Amino acid sequence: MPDELLNRELSWLRFNRRVLALADEPGIPLLERLKFCAIASSNLDEFYQVRVAALKDQRAAGLAVRSADGLTPVEQLEAIAAEVDAFVERQEHTVFDELLPALAGAGIELVGITQLSDAERKHVDEVFHEVIFPVLTPLAVDPAHPFPYISNLALNLALMVSDPDTGERRFARVKVPNVFPRLIRLPEDGAEGEAHFRFAVAEEVIAANLASMFVGMIVEEHAYFRVTRNADLTLEEEEADDLLAAVELELRRRRFGRAVRLEVREGMSEEMLDLLVHELDVDRADVFTMRGPLDLTALFQLAGLDVAELRDAPWPPVTAGRIHNAQAAGRGMFSVMQERAMLVHHPYESFASSVEAFLAEAADDPRVQSIKMTMYRAGGDSPIARSLMRAAERGVQVAVLVELKARFDEATNVSWAKALERAGVHVVYGLVGLKTHAKTTLVVRQDDDGLRRYCHIGTGNYNTRTARLYEDLGVMTCDPRVGADVSQLFNHLTGFSRAHEFGSLVVAPRDMRNQLYDLIEREASYGPDGHVVAKLNSIADPGMIEALYRASQAGVRIDLIVRGICCLRPGVEGLSETIRVRSILGRYLEHSRVIRFAHGDAENTPLFLVGSADWMERNLDRRIEVMVPITHPKHQDWLDQVLEFDLSDDAVRWELGPDGDWQRRGPDDFVVGDAQSWLYRWVESRQKR
Repeated sequence: MPDELLNRELSWLRFNRRVLALADEPGIPLLERLKFCAIASSNLDEFYQVRVAALKDQRAAGLAVRSADGLTPVEQLEAIAAEVDAFVERQEHTVFDELLPALAGAGIELVGITQLSDAERKHVDEVFHEVIFPVLTPLAVDPAHPFPYISNLALNLALMVSDPDTGERRFARVKVPNVFPRLIRLPEDGAEGEAHFRFAVAEEVIAANLASMFVGMIVEEHAYFRVTRNADLTLEEEEADDLLAAVELELRRRRFGRAVRLEVREGMSEEMLDLLVHELDVDRADVFTMRGPLDLTALFQLAGLDVAELRDAPWPPVTAGRIHNAQAAGRGMFSVMQERAMLVHHPYESFASSVEAFLAEAADDPRVQSIKMTMYRAGGDSPIARSLMRAAERGVQVAVLVELKARFDEATNVSWAKALERAGVHVVYGLVGLKTHAKTTLVVRQDDDGLRRYCHIGTGNYNTRTARLYEDLGVMTCDPRVGADVSQLFNHLTGFSRAHEFGSLVVAPRDMRNQLYDLIEREASYGPDGHVVAKLNSIADPGMIEALYRASQAGVRIDLIVRGICCLRPGVEGLSETIRVRSILGRYLEHSRVIRFAHGDAENTPLFLVGSADWMERNLDRRIEVMVPITHPKHQDWLDQVLEFDLSDDAVRWELGPDGDWQRRGPDDFVVGDAQSWLYRWVESRQKR
């Protein structure tokens, strides 16, 4: 079915284009728009390190295997290069022609070295000699000094230096370390009380002081460049005696991955570019010439300035009503969960006062006998990890499955695994060949009426930082059926057993794919009365897409809310006429997975599922994923309201056409049609009642 699918890689690039489009929304404050430009740059870096690197590996190996949509690796790389060229041009126009001039008018300037006043130049020279110069290491290339290793994503100066006495010329490289801010704040000279920010770029300050490093030499040319390398891990898990040691070894090897992209700033000579292309072993097609400073993730520094009128108005998370009432009455989380299950919606509802409070209470409760958790991306500072360690040190049996293969969080997770083990936590690394992506916690407590199992099942990571930025859902329950399933899941993950037949949970890779097929087919049996709504991060699995096509051909209405990749072609006559696909973006990263089948329950009433799985092959076949039914009417009403906001014709959204293009729809003013702001106000009003 190649013609019926969109290309996965190009679909991801279209997603990043939508992220960048938020920088063009006049209704969004200036610094927030700048932040979206930085996010788009960070996203693109990761895409090259993983997806482009994999395609280049296939090409180098001579593999002509075609993607699901029928393209070879070479064809995909050519299409990606064209798409990225257009993306970079648009991004630079947005940053340098629109946002930075607008910010200058608002008192925030990014200035070149030639634009500095005498006082400012004196200041940056002092910063150079006191802060920058001591950590610089110029490396020259000659027969005794081979071409230096260029770190992944590091910013560098390339130099051509000559000896005025002998005429000898050498190439040299100076790496710009990340131990000091990339943007150097200049002294204020505005009127008292007037907010004015001026910044110089560190690499330009270094370039202006090259004589201090190459004393007695002539610097004929200096230019700026940045290299992106293959950063994916290659693990042979079945051959590894110690998975932790194997991951640590691969992390060291990753530093030396093959170069997959070379970014240079305008003005580099052909001689120098030829040398870099040769030494880094990249193709000319992998070279991108930028008109301004490289690595626009540096814009995060500007976007973080505390200028209220140029930032989003804060949306403080509220404490869920039942938790708030319990706290006021001096009751804890366990008593709240005994009453009935809770559905918590982050970051609208506080992660700290719900999930973190639950685990902190469990760590200190003398009645708690065991705690088990899956940990995918805990982050650098984790109150939850500290609670687990405190519980283990108190003698509670604590077991944590740490997923060492969580991409770009491997090193952090290795550190947490070691720290947890030192505290007495039983640490395991999951099943060979499968990533554990499920977000589950099990606390066993001796209550007055016997042992009870308390569970949390979520769509997002147990990560304090991202819980303030990512939109996610979590279920907190002591339902015996859910507790029995979660217990069996942990026994399977930490022990040695075959997968259990689950009574309540939907679990991948054992059953999820087939259960979703059955639910879609069931909905198809209702024809035009059938309705499927799925809110997901990505849809790329050919089997799931084919199932949706069959349902559409039976007349089922299908509404898909997809933040990222979507390989399905909606609105194709005779194939997918009843399928609509839209993408919702905003200040929060839409991360929850919610599926609603209008006739999915046993009584032909709506079935709601929430959990960790997207509709990708990796999620359904190569990961441990969990989805849980939402059965309480109030919780179902909550999810219906969320979906209603996202599917409103009055919402700003991007709609996917059958040709793969996304078109912005909704009010011209983003603020008027911001579905996330509607949801925040709705949540806030409910908790104030």
